[in-house]
Amino acid sequence: MTDIPDDYDDLAARHVSIRRVLRLFAPYRRRIAAVVSLMILASAIGLAGPFLLRAIIDFALPQQDLSLLVWLAGGMIAAALASAGIGALQVVLSARIGQAILHDLRVRLYAHLQTLSLRFFTGTGTRTGEVQARIAGDIAGLQSLMTETANELGRSLSAVAMTAVAIVILDWRLALFVLLIVPVTVLISARVARLREALTFQQQARAADMSVAVQETLSASGIILARTMGRGPWLTQRFARISRDLAQLEVRSHTAGEWQWSLIGFALATLPALTLLAGGLLMQGGNPASIGTLVAMIALQEQLLWPFEQLLEVGRDARKTRALFARIFEYLDKPVEITERADPITIPRADMRGGVQLDHVSFAYAGQSVRAVDDVSLTIPAGSHVAIVGPTGSGKTTLGYLLARLCDVETGAIRFDGVDLRDLSLATLSQMLGVVSQEPYLLHASVAENLRFAKPEATDAEIIAAAKVAQIHDHISALPEGYETLVGEGGFRFSGGEKQRLALARTILRDPPILLLDEATSALDTRTERAMSRALDVMSKDRTTITIAHRLSTIRHADLIVVMQDGRVVESGAHEELAAKGEAYAGLLGDA
Repeated sequence: MTDIPDDYDDLAARHVSIRRVLRLFAPYRRRIAAVVSLMILASAIGLAGPFLLRAIIDFALPQQDLSLLVWLAGGMIAAALASAGIGALQVVLSARIGQAILHDLRVRLYAHLQTLSLRFFTGTGTRTGEVQARIAGDIAGLQSLMTETANELGRSLSAVAMTAVAIVILDWRLALFVLLIVPVTVLISARVARLREALTFQQQARAADMSVAVQETLSASGIILARTMGRGPWLTQRFARISRDLAQLEVRSHTAGEWQWSLIGFALATLPALTLLAGGLLMQGGNPASIGTLVAMIALQEQLLWPFEQLLEVGRDARKTRALFARIFEYLDKPVEITERADPITIPRADMRGGVQLDHVSFAYAGQSVRAVDDVSLTIPAGSHVAIVGPTGSGKTTLGYLLARLCDVETGAIRFDGVDLRDLSLATLSQMLGVVSQEPYLLHASVAENLRFAKPEATDAEIIAAAKVAQIHDHISALPEGYETLVGEGGFRFSGGEKQRLALARTILRDPPILLLDEATSALDTRTERAMSRALDVMSKDRTTITIAHRLSTIRHADLIVVMQDGRVVESGAHEELAAKGEAYAGLLGDA
């Protein structure tokens, strides 16, 4: 079970403040001001009722003045009707404002996560289900705060303030007695709120565990793993344990401090009786309160106690949302490592040549003392074909991440056409480099939509041409729905080789001057691989191609073969030259 971290208070203090939360409301301050005005107006109108009631009891009824009674009763009905209408309008406006704020926060968090480097998503502390839980679950947890709680807070606060003033005007002596209860109830409410805040943090963390479990085990790959390993019952038991923990935390979160809270209810429930007792004692003095005043005071108490109790509940529940804000703001405060310069360099597509230079490049993953890439220098002329080979863990894929600027080099520099990647605009970089990885990702959409993800304005003819180069057009055409066929989640309706060819077609469609193939043909059979190699040879004319490969048969005709071991370049040259040397490359040939 995920426990609340010892440094939760520090975490919340660093990421959450009243000012920061209020900044979320700033873009809507005019609409919020209108809602507050409606709240004050509704509260002011509501105060007319007790005063009209006092007039009925002290004047209209004793004097049997039917006309005055009708006017006063009509005034009470009109006030109630106006208050109800204003309240309904206020609720509608508050709901719209709350949903707009949640939308802004959700999009802001998603956009921020899009800017984080690959280092964040590959870190041991990041799980896809956890990210989903913070975007969906935690922000959804703020739903009541933004739409209902904020509305209740404003309405109750204005009602309490206006009613308190009216009570003082009615009889200041009884007012002192009534308002004496406020400090005690506020202290009790604050104590209960602190207990529930800590539990809410645990509750959301466990809910994220559930999201992770669902995401991992109820995908197509997860089901295959569970069935083939016979671990379905064990996974069910694990899910049941997480669900049970979450249910227990839900109960504790809603009931912690309930005994203390019941004292508030008791105090508020007995207040009318104590007020009547106090009024009776005052009636024995020289300046007695009238019966109408006592009745009006009880009526005002009814108007005061309900919103005051609501105000305490809002304060208690709002404190719980601090835990949600801590989780959301923690992600929003993650530093953006891959940034664009204030004045980035842009290169028009017509001027791109595709020259690549690595100048003493080094990089290490977070928490690792050994560098994944160590002092690599390499010059790749525009239009050439360079292959990068080496055993598992030699740094080939990491070098590909650096070339695509999914991570930034720690020392040294990578230049495209003589410009440091860190100086290029991100749009220019995405136009210059096309990447096809070993594990291509396809969206749950049609084949055509997946291909157009690279170039939304692509015509059908361009899509077909790219598919033909990738040797996948015939297969797509044979499908019942052709290019409108849904690929399934993660492209599961297609084989590994077919997904690689679809990913290659998607990249070809963008027509980048530099093509990075990271094990892009590893899932192809020999015949298809040869056909694709011939197609790539045609496509690679006047295009720089960088191939990261384990299967050395695909790179024998490369202009330059670079051999890596332990993050360093240990050999480079043509196939025949390296094979004749009998060193690292020859060893890889022998293992193939």
